[in-house]
Amino acid sequence: MVFNSIPFVIFLIVFFALWGFMNREDTRRWTFLVVMSFIFYGWWDWRFLFLVVGSGLIDYYAALAIVKWPNWRRTFFILSLAGNLGSLAFFKYYLFIATSLDYFFNWLGQETDFAKTAPGVTLAGVAGISFYTFQSMSYTIDVYRRRLEPTKNVLQFFSFLVLFPQLVAGPIVRAKDLLTQLAQRRMSDAHQKWNGIKLFAYGLFQKTVLADNIGVMVNRAYSPSNLEEGTLFWWLVVIGFGFQIYCDFSGYSLMARGIAKYMGYHLKINFNHPYLSDRFKEFWSRWHISLSTWFRDYVYIPMGGSKKGTAKALLFMSLTMIISGLWHGAWYTFLCWGALHAIYLATERILSVRKSPTDRFGLSKFGRILLVFLCVNLAWNFFRADTFGQAIEIYERLFSFRSGDAFFLLHFNALVFLILAIIIEVAYAFYLYSGKIRMTFFKKSYDVVFCSVALVMSLFFRGPAAEFIYFQF
Repeated sequence: MVFNSIPFVIFLIVFFALWGFMNREDTRRWTFLVVMSFIFYGWWDWRFLFLVVGSGLIDYYAALAIVKWPNWRRTFFILSLAGNLGSLAFFKYYLFIATSLDYFFNWLGQETDFAKTAPGVTLAGVAGISFYTFQSMSYTIDVYRRRLEPTKNVLQFFSFLVLFPQLVAGPIVRAKDLLTQLAQRRMSDAHQKWNGIKLFAYGLFQKTVLADNIGVMVNRAYSPSNLEEGTLFWWLVVIGFGFQIYCDFSGYSLMARGIAKYMGYHLKINFNHPYLSDRFKEFWSRWHISLSTWFRDYVYIPMGGSKKGTAKALLFMSLTMIISGLWHGAWYTFLCWGALHAIYLATERILSVRKSPTDRFGLSKFGRILLVFLCVNLAWNFFRADTFGQAIEIYERLFSFRSGDAFFLLHFNALVFLILAIIIEVAYAFYLYSGKIRMTFFKKSYDVVFCSVALVMSLFFRGPAAEFIYFQF
């Protein structure tokens, strides 16, 4: 069930029609949230429910055991990690591992076909498995670190784990942030409801108007039948995908936060205009913030962070980015995408601890933003390409300086909405950095107009319906 669909609209109407009554008592509230979230998630495939329940029960009981039997706490923690990472490896990485083994043994001269043994649900992929697995793992890790007391109510735990607005594509919520909210009867006031409507409207606009329209050009360009070799065309496609995935994922996060806000819950911001960053480190503090901070707190810092010298810090950072790439997808293209960002960040840190490496070349702030933007979008090609060979071929076209056909006519609509997405970011940057007009005044004066325009455009200028890109992760 996706946010931009009729079934979800019906689901949401039923949910909020009952929410006021079901929210009066803890057990009733948690039961209602769990049941409705299971309906929401099971809409894709009811078999997925067994996995999320199994993963959740492992961490729920492991957390209780860690506190009850302190002498065995490390054993229970390891069992929890093994259960989560084991299920993630099987359902998300089985095909990748099997295919890699096939390549290896074929290279040795032995015929194998491990990839064919992958179960059907593995081949199809499990929606949102990386998100709820990481969310569940963070709960056990925080209990093990004695930073969180485990909940003794299984319904409260599952209402945190499977809360439907953010279940499939985040933000990845920490237990300490949401469990306390779920423990109270929180009813949104008029101001919170209005903020929720605004967030949902802007997110819907980003997804249906910008991402889905731009996606028409990007999807055709990356299709096997596309023969276009023009350099300008491919630069527009690569930048187009950069805005497609940004508007798609940011749109989902805004809608998730909007629904939660209307319910009375607060989810932290997940995107903060990342394409306005003038450093690669800043980009990762603005892009998919809940995941970036997760990897920082649960991977990079436990490795040693920056406390063991520059050389080891670079190694730990590089490993973290490569793991992040594999988290996004089980294929070599995602590994290359993570490795490329590791190179960006390592270069930045080596050239200057306090300044972006672009400062060394005397670039203005705009120049630094433009350089980071172009490098980030070049890396997106690995993320979007179906194969490593396709990605390399597109890189060749990007720097071949070949003329192309009249693609402006073929992709006019997509280019219009790409330009609109760029204009919105530029306008935001102008109001943010110019100091001539305060954003607070700007928001209060035009919120109603912007929200109305966003909803109208979502109705009449929406692109072909498409699932959110991050559902596959």
